[in-house]
Amino acid sequence: MNLERHFVNRIRQQAKTRQNATALRHKINGLWKDISWNAFQQQLDQLSLAFLACNIQVQDKIAIFAHNMSRWTIADVAALQVRAITVPIYATNTAQQAEFILNHADVKILFVGDQEQYNQALEIAHQCPQLQKIVAMKEQIQLSENTLSCHWEDLIKLGTAEFQAEFETRLASKTVDDLFTIIYTSGTTGEPKGVMLDYNNLAHQLEAHDIALDVNQDEVSLSFLPFSHIFERAWVAYVLHRGAILCYLEDTNQVRETLTEVRPTFMCAVPRFYEKIYSAVLDKVQKAPFIRQIIFHWAISVGQKRFDLLSQNKKVPFFLQKRYALADKLVLSKLRSLLGGCIKMMPCGGAKLEPTIGLFFHSIGINIKLGYGMTETTATVSCWDDHHFNPNSIGKLMPNAEVKIGENNEILVRGGMVMKGYYKKPEETAQAFTEDGFLKTGDAGEFDAEGNLFITDRIKELMKTSNGKYIAPQYIEGKIGKDKFIEQIAIIADAKKYVSALIVPCFDSVEEYAKKLNIKYQDRIELLKHSDIIKMFEQRIESLQKELAHFEQVKKFTLLSQAFSVKLGEITPTLKLRRKVIMERYHHIIDSMYSNNKENKENKE
Repeated sequence: MNLERHFVNRIRQQAKTRQNATALRHKINGLWKDISWNAFQQQLDQLSLAFLACNIQVQDKIAIFAHNMSRWTIADVAALQVRAITVPIYATNTAQQAEFILNHADVKILFVGDQEQYNQALEIAHQCPQLQKIVAMKEQIQLSENTLSCHWEDLIKLGTAEFQAEFETRLASKTVDDLFTIIYTSGTTGEPKGVMLDYNNLAHQLEAHDIALDVNQDEVSLSFLPFSHIFERAWVAYVLHRGAILCYLEDTNQVRETLTEVRPTFMCAVPRFYEKIYSAVLDKVQKAPFIRQIIFHWAISVGQKRFDLLSQNKKVPFFLQKRYALADKLVLSKLRSLLGGCIKMMPCGGAKLEPTIGLFFHSIGINIKLGYGMTETTATVSCWDDHHFNPNSIGKLMPNAEVKIGENNEILVRGGMVMKGYYKKPEETAQAFTEDGFLKTGDAGEFDAEGNLFITDRIKELMKTSNGKYIAPQYIEGKIGKDKFIEQIAIIADAKKYVSALIVPCFDSVEEYAKKLNIKYQDRIELLKHSDIIKMFEQRIESLQKELAHFEQVKKFTLLSQAFSVKLGEITPTLKLRRKVIMERYHHIIDSMYSNNKENKENKE
């Protein structure tokens, strides 16, 4: 591969040509501040020199244990400039999870984003013999007297001119076969595996995105998903590769305000983000005066008709254009303003997006691109086209991606974006590939005649009831979990005589409903035991699962007062259920749902 496509060279070239243009935008003391490409490159080089002062060798590992911030990107790219490898750690990981990664990856320098991560790092530092430094990325982090600890500014001071020659040597000697990252998949079962990705993998995806997308230097991208996830990490690399502006959302609770302040043209999100907006919009419409409800549904139908024509590459008739202009003025533009009003495209991944929700957003003029990929494929394998796509699918293949359907209908992937393997795990690496070099995804799927790819099941997560019926839990969870009253849901069915569910309610919605009914309660446990609340959930679940086969329908459920937690190991940092942990932790509740024939639809916590 041409070294011009090496990611480090792309960054340095952008800095050379873009100079005073904005590269990064972040919030300091409530005000948005810009970092120019010149300043960005200067900070990168200063930190790269500091790494050399710390005796970081080629392909040594630097870990980042932090929420999104501009210094996350600076630490990442500065490490790449000296041919080191960046190892991300989710800010929500426990100390024990971080310890495993630090030791397994032989991390030399650890960056921490907040006091919480720093305290966790101190807790495990004595068990990480190869760890040389813990670097606090924010000045307000209170350091202990631990000799490993220092602030960002103190590390930077180490990068003196005496290391410049070695820096130039590192820049000149880099290869596309170097690893740029090891990302530990938090898998729903077993020990985490470190996915090794090199510059060939990254360059393949950058080139594929260049072909598939239209992103220019004037774009503004807001980083919402954690950088520890390959989806956001690869997208950030693409934004920088294109020379666009990268904005940082450090506190995801501030996403609404930030969208209106930054007015991004791009933002990656997961389906749950769109589900919440969709539910909130419909809920507000239901409470509106009747005439406003009529106008809303008319506007959406006009947007749908226009989108249907565009998706078939057909011309929009004059009178429909006029109706659309009015619908846009009255309703659609106001809905788009919820996302800042300037969105051109929103990559979406991590789970299946309900087709009706995807179509709703396209009808109001928000171009959601649902994609499919894995850490092992450096993110995207397939995605929706801009207009012509099947909303039930996960889109068409990205350029230069090769996919075939294998045994048990498993989706198999081959191409330049596929990982080198799992770090220090040769047996697992061998098991991950077919004899002809295709990666086994673990997802079952199929193509239609137009080349759209569909996921039909998650092979390893299929459950079989005691009656011999196969259940796809994620499909059922997707159908029921889209409800505004449901925050999380775990389907139980394996070796059971019928399907049941553990449900974590969306308490904002439930408490508002209780207020309307004048329900009195001391705490959430008492609220979830109230007969009117249980009855409401029964009715909503019955309505939501009408399309499911009888054997797929939830017969019993239990409402939980506490959400499934990353720290307790019940869900992964990417919010995937760890079913084994959930089955073990809630076994007494699950057993009670099968202990007798009486419906058991109440909270047991």
